[in-house]
Amino acid sequence: MSERRQSPGRGVLYGLYQKRLRRDLSAAGAEALPHHVAMIIDGNRRWARQVGFTTVEHGHRAGAAKMIEFLEWCDELGIRVVTLYLLSADNLANRGSDELDALMKIIAELALDLSRQRDWRVQHVGTTTGLPGPLAEALRTAEQASRENAGLHVNLAVGYGGRTEITDAMRSIVAEHHAAGRSLEDLAETLTPELIGEHLYTGGQPDPDLVIRTSGEQRLSDFMLWQSAHSEFYFVEALGPDLREVDFLRALRDFTRRNRRYGG
Repeated sequence: MSERRQSPGRGVLYGLYQKRLRRDLSAAGAEALPHHVAMIIDGNRRWARQVGFTTVEHGHRAGAAKMIEFLEWCDELGIRVVTLYLLSADNLANRGSDELDALMKIIAELALDLSRQRDWRVQHVGTTTGLPGPLAEALRTAEQASRENAGLHVNLAVGYGGRTEITDAMRSIVAEHHAAGRSLEDLAETLTPELIGEHLYTGGQPDPDLVIRTSGEQRLSDFMLWQSAHSEFYFVEALGPDLREVDFLRALRDFTRRNRRYGG
């Protein structure tokens, strides 16, 4: 049963505007769309309070349901990789225990649900340090159950921190270098951005072309610091559970109209 409130603008005008946005994207062409979209889902707690729920768990459940819907939008448009920022390393230390316990249970359920959706492949990006056993096991199970799937690649950023990811990548590089018996001088000569990128949690994947954040907040919150160096950013005022398809389509239309200069 959905716990989302009815979003505004579901009538005839909404449908017409949605069709117009789709026509704009069709005119831009498939190659103009992002190949990798990263989403910072934010505002679940505020949504729950505004609706009048006594606990924020309802907001997190509504946010999880919205993420399935969001992934369906992405899949239908041919986007190949989506990363969802669901639980940061900071969240593990800063949220109240009751809320955090509920959130981790919801994420575990979401991971397993996604592994059964269409032909989607689920991958956990983050560390299992600090995660409870059931959540870590659910993430592993979702990965294993969907690893042969060839459809939409869904990264679940859980227990994730961008600084920690870069640190872990460097540790992995140093460990491999040491195991090979090579010198520090050799390491200095071979260390490149490409090598570091290969050792990130998302190694082998394209960096996100577009990073979206809901709820009007305009910050990264330690999310994909390395990978988003050349990403485009789009901030949506809607709280996470209230995100509409037209909000997403407008983000894509805006992306297709930008001149990506890659540091210029």
